[in-house]
Amino acid sequence: MDSVTVLLNGEVHPCVEVVEGCGEWHVRVVDGDDREKTLNFELESIAPAYAEGQRMRLGLDHFVRL
Repeated sequence: MDSVTVLLNGEVHPCVEVVEGCGEWHVRVVDGDDREKTLNFELESIAPAYAEGQRMRLGLDHFVRL
C-alpha cells in the first residue's frame, strides 16, 4: 500500500486507482478497514466501470487514473 494515505490516527484513507500496464488494466481498491484488493481486466472499458462502482460503494468523490 505504498501510495495509500495513512491518517494521523493510523487509519488508512480509502481509495480506488486504475492503471494500465503490460496490456492489462488494473483496479486497486483500498477500503477503510485497511483491506486492499487488485483486479485485472483485459478490456479497458471494464476497468473504469468497475472502479466507478467501487467509488460509489466507498462514498468517494472520484477514483484516480494513473
